[in-house]
Amino acid sequence: MKINVGLVDDHQLFNKSLGMLLSGFPDFVVVVDATNGIDLQQKLKTIAIIPDIMLIDVFMPEMDGIATARWLKIAYPSMRLVALSMNDKEQTIMDMLKAGCCSYLLKDTHPDELESALKEVYIHNFYNSNLHDVKLGKLLIINQNGDVPLFGDREKEFLQLASSDMTYKQLAAIMNVSERTIDGYREELFFKLKVQSRTGMVLEAFKRGLVKL
Repeated sequence: MKINVGLVDDHQLFNKSLGMLLSGFPDFVVVVDATNGIDLQQKLKTIAIIPDIMLIDVFMPEMDGIATARWLKIAYPSMRLVALSMNDKEQTIMDMLKAGCCSYLLKDTHPDELESALKEVYIHNFYNSNLHDVKLGKLLIINQNGDVPLFGDREKEFLQLASSDMTYKQLAAIMNVSERTIDGYREELFFKLKVQSRTGMVLEAFKRGLVKL
């Protein structure tokens, strides 16, 4: 069986080129492409096959990627949503994940990685890309004893707060601790989760069910 894919991107040349690329993958078929969320809403009413995976650009006129992802998450909860953008800013990544995307890929992703990523998304409903040079999806997280590391309640609270757009200083105020203590939580969780950035920490915490976006 083919994996059905949909595309939403206002740059039509890129949209068509990506559609041709995906159609060249043996396991995929493009069943719909749209220029923004409103266009997608109309087209989904007319097609017989609903996409298994939807690739969503972030910045689009009329209805952008965040609004589109939120709508799809409600209207088609089983559809896997993947953000696809040239923007690698941490807050943009967080916003798309919170809107319902299970992965965030950059438009300069190599075709081989794109194919692998979409297969991972289809099978596991999640894919950690190598954003900020952290290949999260390929890491086996174990401690020195070979056991899964344990996370305390305060660490989980920190992770949940860190998944917002608040600064670390604001987190310290909410948790009623010093900024130095927050730095300690961050460094300890970077070590436990084997990541190197706040985005990587939140992605891995989300994958493990430690936070809810």
